[in-house]
Amino acid sequence: MAADKALTLFFKDIDKKSLPIVGGKGANLGEMTQAGFPVPNGFAVTVESYDRFIEENDIKHKIDDVLKGLDVNDSESLQRASKKIEEIIVRGEVPNDVKHDIVKAYEKLGKSLVAVRSSATAEDLPDASFAGQQATYLNIKGENNLLIAVRDCWASLFTARAIFYREQNKIAHDQVKISVIVQKMVQSDVSGVMFTIDPVTNDKERIIVEAVWGLGEFIVGGSVVPDTYVVQKDTFSILSKQVSDQSVQLTKQGDKTMEIEVPKNKIDVQKLTDEQIIKIAKIGQKLQEHYYHPQDVEWAREDGELYIVQTRPVTTVDKKRSKKQGDLAIAEAPILTGSPASPGVGTGTVKILKSPKEIDKVKSGDVLVAKMTSPDYVPAMKRAEAIVTDEGGQTSHAAIVSRELGIPCVVGTKEATKRLKDNQVISVDGSKGNIYLGSNVKIHVSEEVQEKDFSNVKTATNLYVNLAEKELAQKVSKKNVNGVGLLRAEFMIANIGIHPKEAIKQKKQESFVNQLTNDLTDFCKAFDQRPVVYRATDFKTNEYRALPGGVNWEPEEPNPMLGFRGAHRYITHPDVFNLELQAIKRVREKHKNLWVMIPFVRSPEELAKVRRIVASEGLFESPTFKFWMMVELPINVILINKFIDVGIDGVSVGSNDLTMLITGTDRDNAEVANAFNERSPAVYWSLRRVIKACNKRGITSSICGQAPSVYEDLVRRLVKYGITSISVNPDAINRVRGVIAEAEKEVATQNRK
Repeated sequence: MAADKALTLFFKDIDKKSLPIVGGKGANLGEMTQAGFPVPNGFAVTVESYDRFIEENDIKHKIDDVLKGLDVNDSESLQRASKKIEEIIVRGEVPNDVKHDIVKAYEKLGKSLVAVRSSATAEDLPDASFAGQQATYLNIKGENNLLIAVRDCWASLFTARAIFYREQNKIAHDQVKISVIVQKMVQSDVSGVMFTIDPVTNDKERIIVEAVWGLGEFIVGGSVVPDTYVVQKDTFSILSKQVSDQSVQLTKQGDKTMEIEVPKNKIDVQKLTDEQIIKIAKIGQKLQEHYYHPQDVEWAREDGELYIVQTRPVTTVDKKRSKKQGDLAIAEAPILTGSPASPGVGTGTVKILKSPKEIDKVKSGDVLVAKMTSPDYVPAMKRAEAIVTDEGGQTSHAAIVSRELGIPCVVGTKEATKRLKDNQVISVDGSKGNIYLGSNVKIHVSEEVQEKDFSNVKTATNLYVNLAEKELAQKVSKKNVNGVGLLRAEFMIANIGIHPKEAIKQKKQESFVNQLTNDLTDFCKAFDQRPVVYRATDFKTNEYRALPGGVNWEPEEPNPMLGFRGAHRYITHPDVFNLELQAIKRVREKHKNLWVMIPFVRSPEELAKVRRIVASEGLFESPTFKFWMMVELPINVILINKFIDVGIDGVSVGSNDLTMLITGTDRDNAEVANAFNERSPAVYWSLRRVIKACNKRGITSSICGQAPSVYEDLVRRLVKYGITSISVNPDAINRVRGVIAEAEKEVATQNRK
C-alpha cells in the first residue's frame, strides 16, 4: 500500500516529506528518527484514516452546515459551533479497517503506556505555529482507550480556538487535516524545553535549556519555576545556571498522573548534571543544523537517558530589518527590557510623566511612561495603550492596575524615563517585558492555551475578586465569583479629586461623601447579595500628597511604606475616617452586602481603637455587617489570637505587603524585585498559622494579594490549609476556580483514606 494510503505508519517510515499524511508533529518525529535522534518509538494514525472516518460517517457536510455564516468574533456562537462539531465527531464510528490497523500497530509497540497527540497538517510550520490547539492525552493504555483518544484528537481539530485561528489566518477549514501520533510514554524523572536561540533577545549564539523534576506539564503550564541553563553554541560552554527550588512535581503512579512532593534532598538540587546539559545542547544544535532553522524542543530524561519528544521551529525569529517611517528607524531588537507585568502588545506615542500633576499629557492611545505609578495616575492609565515604569515588580501598583484594566505593562526597566523620549513611537510587549522602537514591529504574541470552562462549577472555598474600577463591576459580577474580596478605596478617592482634609477645610465634605457613596453603591448593586469587602483607605503620605490640596496636610516621609498609613491614620484623623464611615452607612441602608476591612494594623490596641470608632456609628447593630482586618505585618501573624480577641469577623492576608515585610524586600525596587518571593517557606508558615488560628476561633480567612492569581500551587496549598475564601484578579477567576475545585477533590480523597 502506498504511504499516502496507509492507515498507520511507524516513525521509521516517515520523514519531513510526509507532512501531508502525518501532519507537522508526525513528520518531525519521523524525520528525527531517521536522522538518528533519540526519539521514543511510535506510529502515526494517518490523515487517510481521518478522511475515511469523516467520509464513512458522512460528517463533512454536517461540519460545513455548522460553520456556514459563523461569526468567529462572537465567542458564544463560536463555542456553540465548536461543541456541536466535536459532538458529531465523537459520536462517529471508527471504520473497521482503521480500527484494525491502529490495534495492530499498538500491539507492535508492545501495548505499553502511550501518549496520544494530535498532528494537524498545518502545524509546526516555519511561518506559523498551531502548537497547543489540538488535544494531547497521556498515559493511555488498552485498545479501547486508545481508539477513544484517537477519535477525541480528531474532534479537537475543531476546538473554538482552532476554528478562530484558521479564520484569522485565512486558512480554509477543509484544507487542514489531522493525523494522530501514538508514542511510547517516557516516564521522565526530569523533563523540559530547549530553545536553540535565546527566545527573548534572539541571540543566535546561545542555547537555552529549562528543566523541572518529573513530567513536563508543569514547565508548560508555569506551575513551577524551572532551572535555566544558558549554553554557548560551538564551544558548548555553560555560560550561566539558575537553579530553582521545586517542591512539587508531576509523576506517573499506576494509571494516573499525580502531583507529589519533591524529596527534601532534591528540592534545591540542579536537575541536570553539567554533562547532561552539554549533551542536550549538542542535540539541540544538531537539530537546528538538520532543520536549518532555530528549534523549540521538548525533551525528557528517563533512567539517565535523554529523549527528544517533540521539536518545532521557533516562529518568532525573523531576519533583522530596518525601515524608515519619517525619520524614525524601526528595528526588531528591543531597545529596552524590564519585567513583564501585564500581557499583550500596545503601540503608541511616549508620554513621560514626572508626577501625577502631568496626567493630562496622556491622551487616548499614548504609552504612559513613569518612574512608578500610584492611585492618582489611574485616570491616565485608563487612557493609555500601554504602561512602562522604571521601578516595580509583579505586584507593584502599575502591574496590578494594568492587569485589572487589561493594558500591556512592563515594569522595572530602571531607565525608561531616561532612555525614552516624549513623542517617540514605541511598541510594548507586556508578555515578555520588551520595548521596541516604532509601530510596525513584528511581535509574536503567544496564544494562551484554551482554558476549560468552570463557569458553572461550585466550590466550598469561596472565590472572590479584587476590584477598584467601578466601570468593571457589572462585567465582572456576571462571572462565577462569590463576591468582592478586596475593593480598593484608593481609586475612588483619587477620582473624587481632592484631599479629604482639604475637602473638610473647604466645607465640601458632603460632596466627598456623596461621591464615595455613589461609587460604593455601584459595586454593591452589581454584586447584589454577594459580599463586597471594602478596604478602608490605605494611601501612603506620598500618594496623599499628590491629591489636590495634599501638600498642605501630608508630611514628607523618608519611608512612606512604613510610615503614616492604615489604622494609625483613622485614630489620628477620625474626622477623615468618618467621611468613609458616613458613606458606608448610607450605602448599607439599601445594600447590606457591604463589609469593611481595616488595613495595616500595628497592634491589637490599635485595632480596638478603630473598632470603637466604627461601633460609634452603629454599624455593628446590623447582624449582616462584617468587620475584617488585613493581615500584612509580621505582628499580625505572631499575635493573631490577640487580634481575634478584639472582635473581628474575618481576616484577609495581604500577601504583597506581608511578603515584603517578612523577607525585607521592596517589591517596587527594581534592584531587588526578583528577590520578592511570595512562596517563601516563611510566608507559607505565616499563612498556615493564620488560617489555622481563624478556623479554630470560628472566623473566616481569606487572601487578596497578587500571589493566588499567579501561583496555582499556592492556591492548592491554601485549600489544603483550610482557607475560607481566595480573592483574585478578574482575569484569573475561571482558572483559579478550576484549581480550587481540583484541590478540594484531592483533600476529600485524602480525608477518605
